[in-house]
Amino acid sequence: MTAQSHIYAVGKSTNADKLTEAVVRGKRLWEKHACVNCHTILGEGAYFAPELGNVFFRFGGREDPAGAKEAIKAWIASQPTGIEGRRQMPNFHLTDAELADLAEFFEWVAKIDTQGWPPKDSG
Repeated sequence: MTAQSHIYAVGKSTNADKLTEAVVRGKRLWEKHACVNCHTILGEGAYFAPELGNVFFRFGGREDPAGAKEAIKAWIASQPTGIEGRRQMPNFHLTDAELADLAEFFEWVAKIDTQGWPPKDSG
């Protein structure tokens, strides 16, 4: 496949077969809590907080998917950390099921073929 033909492979999700109800629920939580008001996802959104389109991989999802999901859930649940001088994410008091759904959403997003975007792991 040439680069040009790859660009024109439009109208098809790169991982539609992995789009589960948990992923959909996670996306709805992302919207409900307006995460995009602080975070970017795949380069879209605000720039106050980290890019989350590849957070699953940054938490080790390539090597240990289950561990990455647990780490993401624990990190979200531990907010705010109370570290002096740092921007703090609010605690949304999410249930274990909601945290699991968000982790599933982040895994799904991380596996979208973004053709190298964002250009660095940090977003």
